[in-house]
Amino acid sequence: MLSVALAGKPNAGKSTFYKAATMADVDVGNYPFTTIDANRGVSHVRTRCPCLDLDSRCGNDNCHDGKRYVPIELLDVAGLVPGAHEGKGLGNQFLDELTNADAILNVVDASGGTNAEGEPVEVGSYDPVDDVEFIEEEMDLWIAGIIDRNWETVERQSRSPEFDFEEALTEMLTGVGASEYDVMGVLRAMEYSADPFAWEDSDREELARRIRERTKPIVVVANKADIAPEGNVERLKEAADRVVPCTAEGELALRQAVEAGVVDYDPGDEDFEITGDLSDAQAEGLERIRGVMSEFGGTGLQDALDEVVYELLDRITVYPVQNDTKWTDGQGNVLPDAFLLATGATPKDLAFAVHSDIGEGYLHAVDARESRRIGEDHELSEGDVIKIVSTAK
Repeated sequence: MLSVALAGKPNAGKSTFYKAATMADVDVGNYPFTTIDANRGVSHVRTRCPCLDLDSRCGNDNCHDGKRYVPIELLDVAGLVPGAHEGKGLGNQFLDELTNADAILNVVDASGGTNAEGEPVEVGSYDPVDDVEFIEEEMDLWIAGIIDRNWETVERQSRSPEFDFEEALTEMLTGVGASEYDVMGVLRAMEYSADPFAWEDSDREELARRIRERTKPIVVVANKADIAPEGNVERLKEAADRVVPCTAEGELALRQAVEAGVVDYDPGDEDFEITGDLSDAQAEGLERIRGVMSEFGGTGLQDALDEVVYELLDRITVYPVQNDTKWTDGQGNVLPDAFLLATGATPKDLAFAVHSDIGEGYLHAVDARESRRIGEDHELSEGDVIKIVSTAK
């Protein structure tokens, strides 16, 4: 399952974001290090379900009248403070937890109501733009530290006739979640010496930065946008490539209202409908949230998840079926599964995603929409419904 990690200072709203996105029972507090042990839960990205092209909806639990929610793993760990790469706060624990994350949501307090150490201050008294580079720098220094600590070993290995520099770097960098493909891609973009003794600190720092950019891409979540001073969100958008305004607190309130049966709302909707009795205070609070949603096109939480998966990681959603005319599995369930695959994925990639045995026994595939056989090298597209024919059952 695709894994997305929540990063940021303490008190930026990570745990509120996590709770709203997963509806898991976690601590949410207005003090540093509310989160000590990492929280792992299941959240979802939202896309258009192919059942909208059928005569009736699929009835899948993850489909709400044609809005398909595809599961991903969401990881919430302790907040970062300056010097985290040196172990300050809970830094080492946090950074180690990031190893297997596919991408990162940097949750920033856009209101400027949290200082560099994660302590509450007067709204507007801290510049949230500082938190954009702060997370990147801490991660870069963390990776650079790992490289520095292992460089002497690489130098010793280089004295062997069988030494392979790229292989040595790959072995070292698997510790931060890099693959051989990642390392080779980074090295192709760098000018470097194959002699580790010729490398300087600046070369190792560049390697760390490029590895972080490739293996831990970031979307900035401008949280608390509903109370941010004018101009803060715009300046954050100027400071980072991908920024999504958000009110995690507003999303949490809506999801809790849905559970209470007083609101009709699906995550990612631009508005909601009140369906039950509310107190005056509850109604007033929900109307404030509606005003924020009107300004930003929603609470922003679902947009942030969708942005990181579908745009930053460039994933598509593909639906495997056994019956290509009815779009069902062997038990008659319509569109039972959805898989997030990399853009450019082929039917055989889908087969392996379903099960390694299905991939090993792959024979051919059928495009259920077009009722035609497609080649092994056919590039799949968002919303494809595919029947895999395999020797495996």
